[in-house]
Amino acid sequence: MRFARTFAAAAAFAVLLIPTTAAHAAPAAAPGDTVTAPVRDLLARIPVRAEDRTGYERSKFKHWIDADKDGCNTRAEVLKAEAVVAPVQGPKCSLSGGRWYSPYDDRYIDDARGLDIDHLVPLAEAWDSGASVWTAKEREDYANDLGDDRALIAVSAASNRSKADQDPATWLPPAVGYRCTYVTDWVADKTRWGLSIDAVEQAALEEVLSDCPDVPVTVTEAR
Repeated sequence: MRFARTFAAAAAFAVLLIPTTAAHAAPAAAPGDTVTAPVRDLLARIPVRAEDRTGYERSKFKHWIDADKDGCNTRAEVLKAEAVVAPVQGPKCSLSGGRWYSPYDDRYIDDARGLDIDHLVPLAEAWDSGASVWTAKEREDYANDLGDDRALIAVSAASNRSKADQDPATWLPPAVGYRCTYVTDWVADKTRWGLSIDAVEQAALEEVLSDCPDVPVTVTEAR
């Protein structure tokens, strides 16, 4: 299951860490490059900048698309991938039955209509922290990112709408046991897309991660 992530393997994978020649030095990155480092090191590499929402419109991030032309759009692809009991797929990728686990609020949901597909880093937050200067195609790719399981997640509609466009400074999952995974994935997603963080967001991430295992995280750069 895409949502099932664990910190238990951290020690076993410690040998994968990439050495750095200078503390918190950010390596030059290009699309497709992979970086592996402890999550706190990745956080320290993310540039800290003030946010600006000027000009933001949700429509500037085209979604949901059917990138592989198989009849199922991004929402349906995530629902199929994250189901703990597979739904039945009908004409035009209609889904019936199935069961999903919403890690934000630690509950199971038996109807796909009760689920939202959450952009882990919300579209507005992405705009604030760098996406405002991207091309329309880059924003479309971001909004439909199936290349990293952390980017999009099926969660209860109630929890997603409670979160809205907030960052971890003002919203964390109600399921306390999921918060380490949530902020670790947030750091990974911002690293993947070369997004910045603001000072308040940085402090909130550092605070949560101070109580979490400093696990190695692998990220493939998207841009």
